[in-house]
Amino acid sequence: MLDYGSGNLRSAERALRRVGADVTVTADRHAALEADGLVVPGVGAFAACMAGLASVDGPRIIDQRLAGGRPVLGICVGMQVLFDLGVEWGERTTGCGQWPGTVERIKADVLPHMGWNTVRAPAGSSLFAGLDADTRFYFVHSFGVRRWELEESDVLKPPLVTWAHHGEDFVAAVENGPLAATQFHPEKSGDAGATVLRNWLRDVVG
Repeated sequence: MLDYGSGNLRSAERALRRVGADVTVTADRHAALEADGLVVPGVGAFAACMAGLASVDGPRIIDQRLAGGRPVLGICVGMQVLFDLGVEWGERTTGCGQWPGTVERIKADVLPHMGWNTVRAPAGSSLFAGLDADTRFYFVHSFGVRRWELEESDVLKPPLVTWAHHGEDFVAAVENGPLAATQFHPEKSGDAGATVLRNWLRDVVG
């Protein structure tokens, strides 16, 4: 698990240990590159998370892992920073650019979106395998990706995009080869979140 000053490391670490992972929390570049799987958590503001990531060479670590087909999982703001751009309170911050798209304020009557919500996972999803359509996950956020902007390709397999709704649709999870991410907090989502982490871990270890 990449330690770059984000706040939810311990709960995510405990959740991963519960599903059988051997977890090392580290800011060391070599350790992060060599791990079987890398979890990038994140809470708070997009700009602060990007500054923290940059301080430990996080964007390049993610790039290099993905170039070698090595799994990465982003959680909450750790998912958001994988996109091109974050716009919060008028501040525009460049993200890691793994996917095109903008993280922006969700249009909803009540924000933050805090609590349990269902998701719409696509057929063939690995993260949500074994879970019913009415399964609920725990969200805490006011910003999200409101449009999926990656164009379809005849050459590359398209990512699997999961959606949720709060005021409007937003991206709740993405599965894109070795890169996966969730807007919700699997570590706070009880048995459902444990299943998501277990499914990801199963893919990591093959």
